[in-house]
Amino acid sequence: MKNLLYFILFSSFSFAQNNIIVSILPQKIFVDKIGGDKVNTTIMVEAGASPHNYSPKPSQMKAISKANIYFSIGVEFEDVWLTKFTHQNKNLKVIDVSTSIEKYATQEHNQELDPHIWVDPLNVKIIAKNIYNALVTEDKDNTAYYKKNLKVFLEELDSLDSDIKKILEKTPKNSSFMVFHPSWGYFAKRYNLKQIPVEIEGKEPKMKALVKLMKQARKEKIHAIFTQPEFSDKSAQIIAKNLNISVIKASPLAENWSENLKNLAKAIANKD
Repeated sequence: MKNLLYFILFSSFSFAQNNIIVSILPQKIFVDKIGGDKVNTTIMVEAGASPHNYSPKPSQMKAISKANIYFSIGVEFEDVWLTKFTHQNKNLKVIDVSTSIEKYATQEHNQELDPHIWVDPLNVKIIAKNIYNALVTEDKDNTAYYKKNLKVFLEELDSLDSDIKKILEKTPKNSSFMVFHPSWGYFAKRYNLKQIPVEIEGKEPKMKALVKLMKQARKEKIHAIFTQPEFSDKSAQIIAKNLNISVIKASPLAENWSENLKNLAKAIANKD
């Protein structure tokens, strides 16, 4: 009986998981790559919802109460909710995975910083190291496990970066692509591209601005507009119809994160 009790106690200790909360789906991918079976990861912003104005469900607030670590990334809803989360769970450690990443303005003449840092694979290498450091601090006994997983993931990110460069190798430098919501700035900067947003400071453009955008799209020979399921694409559809170009749904919050970036590159390069 005593041996059985020791076995049960040892087993529950050995297989105990760190309860992790993340803001968006791509973060879960990154945390699970490094944490593996040592973590139990809960996402706040569910599929199809916008991280700009999300409100957690009661079940998610319960998950907050049991969590060890919250990995923040700088999306808007965190401005309101992170303080509430730490009030809910006094022991919750909030770790900013964007630490050491240089951030840029969302649009020209707009000082608001773009939070979509994860659309650049090399930024994700920094995010991965920040996640690793937090997990090791919380769970030193599994350092070797996390280190091995980090090494594999960093290699995957280097391969993804190489794949995207290869897809875009014949695309002229500073080529433009049009988006509704300006979510792809870090991707554009990394691969010497230029995103042209339809949305103006969070609002649908008026007709005068739409006409100007259509002229710009013709001049720069844009063959597609990228929109997100989380936002209206009414203006993008008007532009696409007038210019006879495609509207392509591409979300930076997509579950197939790495494939999504490659598909974006293929669409910009006009490859099937």
